[in-house]
Amino acid sequence: MILLSVVGFLVAALVAGLIVRWGRKHAARYGNAMPQRFHLGDIPRIGGAALLIGMAMSWGLGMWQSSQGDPGSLRLDTWVGGWLLVLLPAALGGIAEDMTQRLSVRYRLILTGTSGALAVLLLDLTLPRLGWPWLDALLASAPWLGVAIVVLAIAGLPHAFNIIDGYNGLAGMVALIVCLALAHVAMQVGDRALAALLMSTAAATGGFLIWNYPHGMLFAGDGGAYVWGVAIALASISLVQRNADVSPWFPMLLLIYPVWETIFSIYRKAVRGISPGVADALHFHQLIYRRIVRGVFHDDESRRVLMRNNRTSPYLWGFTLLTVMPAVLFWNNTPGLMVFCGLFVISYVLAYLAIVRFKVPRWLRR
Repeated sequence: MILLSVVGFLVAALVAGLIVRWGRKHAARYGNAMPQRFHLGDIPRIGGAALLIGMAMSWGLGMWQSSQGDPGSLRLDTWVGGWLLVLLPAALGGIAEDMTQRLSVRYRLILTGTSGALAVLLLDLTLPRLGWPWLDALLASAPWLGVAIVVLAIAGLPHAFNIIDGYNGLAGMVALIVCLALAHVAMQVGDRALAALLMSTAAATGGFLIWNYPHGMLFAGDGGAYVWGVAIALASISLVQRNADVSPWFPMLLLIYPVWETIFSIYRKAVRGISPGVADALHFHQLIYRRIVRGVFHDDESRRVLMRNNRTSPYLWGFTLLTVMPAVLFWNNTPGLMVFCGLFVISYVLAYLAIVRFKVPRWLRR
């Protein structure tokens, strides 16, 4: 498992470095007028390619080791190849958008939905339970509901990660924390194969992050967000499906920040009569950037923007840890996990309203 993680980290870091060195021409394609742009200069946005290659090399090595006697007893058999096939439609679609800026939201939704459908067909994924007896009985009587939830989760989570991918280190660190939390619980229930894939994903993310944070020399782009979203959705559903002790609300609490950010954004745009596919600058992390992160120490404009960019992400890391810690502690306690999900939703809405109404405590604005 350690070897696979080292390979994933080194390959992702090396490929990311090559992209930083040779990807400047591509970076000029991204327009300066984008509302979600909070940086100066032309930065390559195809870090997702580095993530995908690092994960593929690491997972491929695991498959090869398992075919050669499986010295680590990880059992990374041909099903891992199925995971890679499921990743490809969404990941390649996201990278294509990063390269061309011409792939519409509709086509990207179709591609992530294709990944969800492939997960059902190739990996036989389904959601076996929801943690409530009457809902579990409903799933048992209508198995197609479990399949529909799987497709929706795999199709939607990549876009949720794309929404929170606004500042250096934000989406990448959230993905890394979530992968480590899932790997921890996988080890708790003895699922070493799943833990190995998650550790490799976290390691590849770390290789990307050394170029992304704090200097912002490379962005994950849509491709990176889609790789994280699909991989984490696959791991979350598999963990629940393969291990009856794990509550289905454990991954929900882990991922409640990007999931609720997406739901709240759709609602916020709907009440204003705006299509959910239209980008804006009113997401939670963007409000923190504009109204909380104010203290800067450089008078050069590019340095000032970079400093504010970098100081935004830790606020959201802390917000994420507030859900990750109880999720890891109560991973098999459905009522407790549901309570923490509700507390997060309430806290998020109250915090959002406080920022919008300029009622943030002074100590948070420093």
